[in-house]
Order: sequence, then C-alpha cells, then structure tokens
Amino acid sequence: MPPGLPMTRTCLPARLPTWPSLLDHLSRVLLLLPAVLLMALPLAGRAQAPTAVPSSAVAAALPASRPAHAEPRLQLAGRDIVVFRAAALGLSPTDRQRRAQAQLQAVLEMPASDYHVALRPAAEGRALLVNGQLISALMPADLGIDAPTEQDLDRHAQEAKAQLQRALAEHQEAHSWQRLGLSALWVLGSLGVLLPLLWALRKVSRISLRLLARGAGAQARKLQVSGVTLLSLERLGDGVRLVVRLLHAGLWLLLVYEWLGWALRQFPYTRVWGEQLHAALRDALGGVLVGAASALPQLLVAVLIFVLAHFLSTALDPFFERAESGAVDLGWLDADTARPTRRLLRLGIWAFAVAMAYPYLPGAQTEAFKGLSVLIGLMASLGASSVVGQAAAGLILMYTRTLRIGEYVRIGEHEGTVTELGTFATRIRTGQGDELTLPNALIAGSVTRNYSRTGGGAGFALDTTVTIGYDTAWRQVEAMLKLAAARTPGILQDPAPRVFQTALSDFYVEYRLVVQAQPTEPGPRAQVLSLLHAEIQDVFNEFGVQIMSPHYLGDPAEAKVVPPARWRPAPAQDGPQSTPPLGR
Repeated sequence: MPPGLPMTRTCLPARLPTWPSLLDHLSRVLLLLPAVLLMALPLAGRAQAPTAVPSSAVAAALPASRPAHAEPRLQLAGRDIVVFRAAALGLSPTDRQRRAQAQLQAVLEMPASDYHVALRPAAEGRALLVNGQLISALMPADLGIDAPTEQDLDRHAQEAKAQLQRALAEHQEAHSWQRLGLSALWVLGSLGVLLPLLWALRKVSRISLRLLARGAGAQARKLQVSGVTLLSLERLGDGVRLVVRLLHAGLWLLLVYEWLGWALRQFPYTRVWGEQLHAALRDALGGVLVGAASALPQLLVAVLIFVLAHFLSTALDPFFERAESGAVDLGWLDADTARPTRRLLRLGIWAFAVAMAYPYLPGAQTEAFKGLSVLIGLMASLGASSVVGQAAAGLILMYTRTLRIGEYVRIGEHEGTVTELGTFATRIRTGQGDELTLPNALIAGSVTRNYSRTGGGAGFALDTTVTIGYDTAWRQVEAMLKLAAARTPGILQDPAPRVFQTALSDFYVEYRLVVQAQPTEPGPRAQVLSLLHAEIQDVFNEFGVQIMSPHYLGDPAEAKVVPPARWRPAPAQDGPQSTPPLGR
C-alpha cells in the first residue's frame, strides 16, 4: 500500500479498476474478430476478384455502383489507377472509363503467369498497356491542372503505371491460396506478440500507479502551511490514477491500431485500408511534431523574455530592502514608499515583458487567440474602472504619506489605529477592538485627521470638549481641565496639555482640552479617553462646578454637582469599577 495516500483510496486492488478491465475484455474481442475476418479474406478476395464476365456486361455494370457526382476512374484491387476528366476521340470521360475497364477485364481473363505494364507515346498523351494490350490513353487534361507540361504528364503516367503494376500483383496474390494462407498464419502469429505486449503494458501501468501514488503522497505531505497540508491526498490520488489510466489507454489503443493496420496490409483486398490507417496516424503525429518544432523557436524567445523580466524584477530587491529598513532615504523613496514602489516597478516590468512576448506565444496569431484577448480586454475595461480608481487612491495615500501603519486617525466618522495600508483598501482597528476596512477612494475623498502627528512628540493626540456657564471663571476651568489631564494615567505631560476656548455661545463657553497620550500606556485610545472623562467629572465635582454639556440654557434651582461623599453609592461602593483605574 502506498504510504503517501489514504488507505481507502490507495490500497490498489489486485486488478485494475472496472473500465480498464472492460478495455482488456474489449481488446480480446477486437483481436479475435479481425483474426476471424482475416481468415475469411481469401474467400472474400475470390468473391471480389474479376471473373470471366463479358466485357460489355462489366462495362455496363461498373458505373452503376459509383456515385453520380464522382469522377470516373479506372480501378483494380481497390486502387485508383487513372482518373478521367477530359473527353477524347468523341468519348466522354465516363465512356472512356467504361472502355478502359472493359479492356483491363479482357486482359485479366487471358491466361498469364505475369503481367507487364508499359507506357508508349500517343498522339495526344501517353498510352497505358498491359502485356502489349492497350488499356487507356492518358491525356494532359486528365491531370486537373492548368497548362500541364510534358514533365507533368510523364510524372502522372509513371504514377499510373506503378499503381497498375501493384494492383495487378495484388490481383494475382488474391488468387493464390498459398500466399493467402501464409498471410493468415503471419497475422495469427503476430497475435502471439501483441497479447504479451498488452499484458506487459497492464503490469507496467499497475507498477507505475503504485510508485507514482507513493511518491505523490510523500511530496504532498511536505507542502504544508502552519501544519495544514495544502493538497488533498484523496484528490491527488484521483489525479494520479487518472493520468496513469489515460496513458495506459492511449498506449493500448496505439498498439492495437498499429497491429490492425499491419494485419490489413497482409492481404491484397484490405491492403489499401491498412495503408490508409498507417498514413492517417503518420500524418497526425507528423503534424503534431512539425507544429511543435515550428513553435519551439518562438517559444524559446518568449521564455527568454520572461527570464530577463524575472532577473530585472529581482535585481533591485536588495536596494528596496534597505530602503524599507530605513538605511536608504532619497526623499521620494523612504521606508513607507519603498514597498509600493517595488510593486509598481515589478508590475511595469512584467507588463512590458508580456507585451513583448505576446507575438511569440504559440497560437497568438490565430483568430481564436485574438478573440479571447479582445474578450478579456473588454471585460477588464468594463469591470476594472472601480478597481483602478481604488488602486490610484491607494498610491496617492502612500506617496503623499497621508497615513502610516501604527498611526491613530479619524476618517469621517471612523476612528482607530492603522493596521494595514493596502493597494485597494486600508484597515484600521478601533478602540473597542473592531477592525474596519475602508476603500482607499473613500479615504482620498474624505477629511482625515491624524492624531499621531498632532502636536509632535511621542504617542497620539486626544481632545474632548465641555461647556461651562459664564459665571465660572475661565482660569478656574482651564486649571481644572489640566488637573484632570494630569491625574489621568497614560497622558503625557510633555508636551503639556492645552485648553482652548473654541466658542462663546449665548449661554456658555465651550472649552476644548487637547492632550498627548502614550500609545502603550494604558493601551487603546478609547480606554484613555474614558479615563480622562472620568477624571474631568471628579475634578469638577470636587470644586463644585457643574458641567452643562452639551447645551446650557439657564441655572437650575439646585446645582448639578456630586459631592465627594456621594461619589461611590451602592452598588458602585462594593462593585467593579466602570473603567479600570490604570496607573492610579
């Protein structure tokens, strides 16, 4: 059992699967059937051979068996000798064919130990004779070409002579029981060679299946990511079995096909079929080999272009790696823009390589290839407009350095830390732990507030707003806000917290507190902001100043403050804190 594949799929049975077994049974039937038919060919040859029928009857009967649209031709033993296309001496091509067939029949009816075919010059062409008897005249118009020359006529006449000589030899062979019996023995003897070859092929396919299954399973176990195998062993086993079966079936058919063609060539009246089978296979394989050989030089040029593109795309990797690490800073190329610049450079190199190698790809000049290219281009044009827009927006964000990984930003109504700056989208993580994916086009079209660059220094900026009435001194409000910032853990004192009076409204003054927070102490921005809000409430309650945010319309009958004695009523007295008192 191959150890590389699952037991239920790779424990190979003692026999090949069902359909190869069916092929084996079919092969036996196909091999026995031709043998029986070939043994009967001597009788068939006797039945098909020309008999002593009056010439007029033969001439009258032959055209009836030929389709009306076929050109009249002289035939013997299944071979075409001459094709009649022109009228001569007042005879139509059909009449010429009937007369030639009758002359040949008359020659065959005469007793002769051998037949000799000869050519003689005639008034309008060449005369074809058998044992001195005229069979037919070959005319220049029978060649079917415009303005035939004497060389063309001589070549055509020699071909007709050779075909007739071969057909006469096969005619004599068909009437020789000794030669037919010998051919049948050769065919039956060849089965003793074919059957062991098919048996050996079956054994080799079984052994190959076991070895390939074992090797494929061992290699598949090595392809793992984080302990997970990338390729399914079951599917890999199915693929190996399919490949082996296809190769087995192809070789089996090739052997049977070649044997059948060879067997048919052993008998005169099936020799033409065998030659046609062999010629069809030869032409098919020759066409494949010629096509592959003609496409190989251009394919080598395309491969060379792709190899050069790979070399160029990787040659500058050390330079860009140094730029990403910060060792190289050219102004426009720094640690933030090195990676996208390398991607753009690689994309340009490979796009240029594909454009250069396209004319050299096999089949690139065919109409099917061109139509497929147009279809793909149309689909890309219709569906890639938004993709191109997102990619362009991503490049703008990268090269304008609007965002960097690790910075805390606010984009529209979304706020968080940048975790990934991609080509098409940017990911940010909020203070509550959520991850947001924002399209780059949305970011480029929105106002982006970068808190990590506000005020300078380490960390990121925080701000909050309160509204206090005009009856409270603004100096006291600023002092209380700075005191709350100083008590909040994680807020830096350098740069110092700042307070701005951003609006003098009808009933209140709007104060805005801006501080700088350490990113690692206490952690997320939302937690630091929550702690800051808690300290602001405590400080204002401690000094008896009420916060009337967000709107202040008038003084209430009783001040809205919480004295320190009531800061922790039940259940807050014994329960958990709403916000962890980090650093306090």
